[in-house]
Amino acid sequence: MAHLAGTVADAFEQRTRALEEQFLSPLAVRSYETRGRLRDEEECGVRTPFQRDRDRIVHSKPFRRLKGKTQVFIDPVGDHYRTRMTHTLETTGIARVVARALCLNEDLVEAIGLGHDTGHTPFGHAGEEALDAALAERFGGRFRHNEQSLRVAERLNLTHEVRDGILTHTGEREPETLEGKIVRIVDRVAYINHDIDDAIRHGILHGADLPREEIAVLGETGARRIDTLVHDLIESSQRAGDIVQSDEVGEAMVSLRAFMFEQVYLGPQTRPEHERARATVRRIFDVLVDRGDDADQIVEFVAGMTDRYALRYAATL
Repeated sequence: MAHLAGTVADAFEQRTRALEEQFLSPLAVRSYETRGRLRDEEECGVRTPFQRDRDRIVHSKPFRRLKGKTQVFIDPVGDHYRTRMTHTLETTGIARVVARALCLNEDLVEAIGLGHDTGHTPFGHAGEEALDAALAERFGGRFRHNEQSLRVAERLNLTHEVRDGILTHTGEREPETLEGKIVRIVDRVAYINHDIDDAIRHGILHGADLPREEIAVLGETGARRIDTLVHDLIESSQRAGDIVQSDEVGEAMVSLRAFMFEQVYLGPQTRPEHERARATVRRIFDVLVDRGDDADQIVEFVAGMTDRYALRYAATL
């Protein structure tokens, strides 16, 4: 969508700048003060740079493939389990609520949220671990899905702030912007709670299994827990001038996340699923190495697969 000549296009940037000065917090990133893209290009006349990033992500193949990548269960039977796509949409929706309440840049938050998992492997945590282990053994390398998501963002030539938020949504580095910090915390808020819902639906967990002390702080239902976490994040951040949780709620969330890793993500009842995922990724990886592909080619190919495509491809080897 090239720059358009005309009354609306001519006034769009000026009007947007004025609105942001009026309504956004002094701590918010201004849409037209981005640190830029990797490659120079003409900007759109009727979208801000962050709105353009959002559209590029939504129209990209890596984003569309998220609907075929699962969170916990491999290609589950049933229409109600979360995928990377539904997780991405839930994360982005919650993050926008937080950004709006704090008068931060919703468009920047939305672009980071929509792009943060575009580099994820099939098969969730197990797929990421399998690809990382194989790369370490054969090439001395590593795989982190946030780094692969950054590669996707670089190919799409997204703005610096969106690339930074995507890279730092997990890992040791903190985001440069408050908008990026929102997505970093909300990502955990979303997946912990919807993975509890899926685990209960799958029969791995029962409501009574959840740790009582943490549930007393956060709430009995997924909706109540998200409501508690969001309100706490907004109020604590407003007081601090940063994106933070209160000690009580933050510690309860960390503890609940540890429970989910122990009981679900790495637990005994999902172990057969994880072993199947690791075996599938490793089989594909070894064949690609034997045919002469280098590490970067293998990462691009494997990380781009959906669960179903990976299973079908492995079955043909």
